[in-house]
Amino acid sequence: MQTDGNRLCRLLARTLLTAFLLTTAMAGHAQQTPDDYYRAEFVILERIIDPDAVNERMVNQKVAAPTDTNKDLYSVTGDGNVISSLKLQPRSQLHLGSAANRLEASGRYRVLMSAGWYEAFPPNYKGQPLRVEIGDWLAQAGQREIEGHITIDRQRYLHVAVHLNHWQEASVAASPIAQGNPDQASDSSTAANAELAIKPDIPLDLLTWIRETRRMRSEEIHFLDSPTIGVLVFFRKIEAN
Repeated sequence: MQTDGNRLCRLLARTLLTAFLLTTAMAGHAQQTPDDYYRAEFVILERIIDPDAVNERMVNQKVAAPTDTNKDLYSVTGDGNVISSLKLQPRSQLHLGSAANRLEASGRYRVLMSAGWYEAFPPNYKGQPLRVEIGDWLAQAGQREIEGHITIDRQRYLHVAVHLNHWQEASVAASPIAQGNPDQASDSSTAANAELAIKPDIPLDLLTWIRETRRMRSEEIHFLDSPTIGVLVFFRKIEAN
């Protein structure tokens, strides 16, 4: 009986020690979670639509040069590699992941980017612009078809500013020289003129854009869109336990 009593005492001691260590670990995790800590999520999609069906005519819109920033949200290089300054979470772990899957399954949308990460956004937070470069590679211009930036700020509330351009390669009719008219001389100067004839000064036409700033509410899905592209946004505050 004495042996059983000692064994029971040791078992209780181990149980109490395990409970103490677990409580300490949870408290440590809570202390490591900063105030105003969120998971930010963005999904950018493209509507599968014939560009000729877009009613907007934005070719003559003046577009500012890309914002100078050293932070990338999601930039796809010419060889297909993804660059990000953030520690992005897998799409399968995102709240917006299921929405992205449904949109793709509908056959009407192409998801170009799904990105989520954890970050503290305290009051008076002023975020740097986060570069976005996604979509098809436009070889003539040496860039992606959708480019711009997204900025997150916070005063009392979180605000997201989306600044995206959707480009297409300029359609320029070839001149008779560029088509190889046999009546034209074939000297080097003619060849040079033909080269210039098929390369316009501005190789891109602006198809559509998004210019919008939206106040965010935690746990709500927000949708910002243009006729050809859309942006889903979701923030979830992570409470310290």
